[in-house]
Amino acid sequence: MLNDTLTPVTWRARPRSFVALMGLYESNYIRLGWLAGDLVALAGRHRSVVEGDCDLLLTMTERSPYTSTVNLTYLLPGAGGETQYPDMRVRVYHDAHLAEAQEWGGTHAQPVLKALRTHAERELDQRWARNVMLNKWLEYCVERGHRFSSATRLATAK
Repeated sequence: MLNDTLTPVTWRARPRSFVALMGLYESNYIRLGWLAGDLVALAGRHRSVVEGDCDLLLTMTERSPYTSTVNLTYLLPGAGGETQYPDMRVRVYHDAHLAEAQEWGGTHAQPVLKALRTHAERELDQRWARNVMLNKWLEYCVERGHRFSSATRLATAK
């Protein structure tokens, strides 16, 4: 298993710089691998069910030879059915071993997430906010026991 604590960090990488952001993308790739295994072989829709936590849904939405796009979200139970939140789109760059959070839910009811989005004015700041969120969320999901494999794949409707 790869460990992102062993990822070399250049002395030139200033926090919130482009170089440091690429290091964060690399850490995201490693953590997504902890959760989903072989990212190149990943396909379809998967649902991870862990006692004491919300169900986690991973959906492969796009695949090309060097990249894949997945959607990762919690399924939050509610009176009106399940709500998908934070509904994050992640681009995986297989050849570079990077994973970038490209987009997350358009609006946020949670004050902390709303503040992150409000204060992120520059594009680099917005990327930092999304990818720090993804990095911490992936680690949390793994710690809770979530995993995706062939056993978690959902049947496709015909």
